[in-house]
Amino acid sequence: MTRGGQGLARVAVVVRAGAAPLWWLGVCAAGVGLFPAGATGRRIGVLAGAALFLLAAAAVSVSRRGRYTALAAAAARAGKHDVLQDRAVTTRTWRRTHRWWLLLAFLAALGTAFAIPAAGGLLLAGCGAGLWLKAAWLGRRERADEVLLWVRVDWLRAGAGRPAGKRVKAYRTTGIRAGDAAPGGARRKSPALV
Repeated sequence: MTRGGQGLARVAVVVRAGAAPLWWLGVCAAGVGLFPAGATGRRIGVLAGAALFLLAAAAVSVSRRGRYTALAAAAARAGKHDVLQDRAVTTRTWRRTHRWWLLLAFLAALGTAFAIPAAGGLLLAGCGAGLWLKAAWLGRRERADEVLLWVRVDWLRAGAGRPAGKRVKAYRTTGIRAGDAAPGGARRKSPALV
């Protein structure tokens, strides 16, 4: 990065980075959690887990939307010397940074199966679904405004990987075709024009 340029990561990609691991670890924990009968029995465990899944998905998808909206409204255009981080690099960095938290969450979900079968796993999967919904909401906002939202990598590191954390002071924007991720953080289906 030369002449005052900053490394920038896509906001939607950071949000979406935790969705797949949480979803798959949750589904796996829920499947394994069906084997022990638990204190409540499997039927009650699955029903409680389904309720927790819906509550977690809703809570995660709407959490901090006001903060995202405020940061997006105050976003400045990215500079000529700013460096746009690849989608794969952003995802890999987030997952590497949070791998121990993901492992602990998975083990906790497995442990709860002895009390309420499958509920902990479905709660974890609901958090992953909520992150996908939040990334989709960000994608709709990006399409409507015809800009992509980016966050400085150094602020992201200082804020433990939270794109709307206290350390993040503002977003940057680029045109809708910049970078290698589509609005919402998914892989682009066609080559991007940078």
